[in-house]
Amino acid sequence: MRLLFALLSGGLFGAGLLVSGMTDTTKVQGWLDIFGTWDPTLAFVLGGAILPMIVAWRVAARRGAAALGTPLPPKPDRRLDPRLLTGSALFGVGWALAGLCPGPAMASLSYGGPQGIVFLLAMIAGMLIWRAIDAGLLDKGRPA
Repeated sequence: MRLLFALLSGGLFGAGLLVSGMTDTTKVQGWLDIFGTWDPTLAFVLGGAILPMIVAWRVAARRGAAALGTPLPPKPDRRLDPRLLTGSALFGVGWALAGLCPGPAMASLSYGGPQGIVFLLAMIAGMLIWRAIDAGLLDKGRPA
């Protein structure tokens, strides 16, 4: 049952990315080009994502488990630390340069051609490299 719901929710997420234009790299880069030819239409996508999530978070706060019985993850730390700020900046720079982030990169694999595959492989390599670097930092006694 979990796999069926994962497939359905992943398909719905991918379809939403496609319909909203989040998989169109020129549209995303136009949204981020605030000093050039700015395209504000993705603000509606952002609002369309944030508003239902506000409701979902409030509902989840009252529940002990997800609909399929799995435990809900703990609330994230609200602290702004250097790791969060650095990661956010790197994500934003990568998003601006490539016009893709992880979700749209996966959704665009079916039509993105070689560029989409190269982006996905580079993204995975970056994640693995960071995991190795972070594990090394943790081994040296840096607090988690």
